[in-house]
Amino acid sequence: MTVFAKPTAEEVAAAGNRTIPDLVGPGLRILFSGINPSLYSAATGHHFARPGNRFWPTLHGAGFTERLLHPAEQHLLPALGLGITNVVARATARADELAPEELVTGGAILAGLARRHQPRFLAVLGVTAYRAAFARPKARIGRQPDTVGDVPVWVLPNPSGLNAHFQLPDLVREFTALREAADHHAA
Repeated sequence: MTVFAKPTAEEVAAAGNRTIPDLVGPGLRILFSGINPSLYSAATGHHFARPGNRFWPTLHGAGFTERLLHPAEQHLLPALGLGITNVVARATARADELAPEELVTGGAILAGLARRHQPRFLAVLGVTAYRAAFARPKARIGRQPDTVGDVPVWVLPNPSGLNAHFQLPDLVREFTALREAADHHAA
């Protein structure tokens, strides 16, 4: 079993405002967009790396991956047709530290990224961030009636451990619906 190094508390504390490179490539089925990186993720350089974040277990539970991947294995995702980015690139301790203007600016950048890479779906992980970034105050979880960067959008619950409204089975159910739609979209 591979052991992955954990950042120290000092390294995490020093990671504010850092960014993590997007994980994109040609032929994406789904481009997942988090709200913004956590300090822990910025310290490690891996998306959704904070202990307690349920992205990786949800991805596996929904059938996107054959096994549970560690955040340090994120490089395996593009071969599976999956990518990761964020609405806002800079790391913070909590998403509520982001200014509304940052979300709007980040939404425009995300639209350009989606337009360039043309995934089958753009999956925004966090309905509140989606509402703010794209001026969609009534958006709900699920497939959206509009597009971002000419790409169909699916809003998913934020998998952060701080999101108590959705437990792992709920997240798996929502992510599975997206996977099935993406698989059907390819047929």
